[in-house]
Amino acid sequence: MLPIHTILHPTDFSEHSRAAFQAACMVATECDAHLVVLHVVEPPSTVLGGYPSVPTSPDEFQIPTAEKMLYRVAPSDPTLNVDHRLEIGYPAEEILRVAKELGADLIVMGTHGRRGFGRLLMGSVAEQVLRNAECPVLTLKQPIHEEVATPPKTGIKEAAGV
Repeated sequence: MLPIHTILHPTDFSEHSRAAFQAACMVATECDAHLVVLHVVEPPSTVLGGYPSVPTSPDEFQIPTAEKMLYRVAPSDPTLNVDHRLEIGYPAEEILRVAKELGADLIVMGTHGRRGFGRLLMGSVAEQVLRNAECPVLTLKQPIHEEVATPPKTGIKEAAGV
């Protein structure tokens, strides 16, 4: 198993992201890794005559609200090394850029599991990250159940022979 020193956890504050955050915290604890929680504020776009135009800048209220929510994403273990980052841009692009900038060893993120027409309309940030990330990506589609969330007697390092 590759050594994990830096984990990036992108969040959109959804239930799926909360589940992924729990997993990221478990891995960070087990590997004694640095965890970076990232939220990306997407610039609103305007539509003129039915066609998208140049994106406007995020309004002055969106960033402080996102920042407050971001800092509420905190581990239950106060000894876990966690930083928070807020970026402005398109989520998949910013996640990939920040992962590269940090030299992230792992990205842990939730996915909404959309299929068909919903995925076609919304796109999939998780899929774009999976396809283009330079490091492994762990995606979680649903919350971790309590019995699974309890670490096994042999940890990740021991199971991998590290």
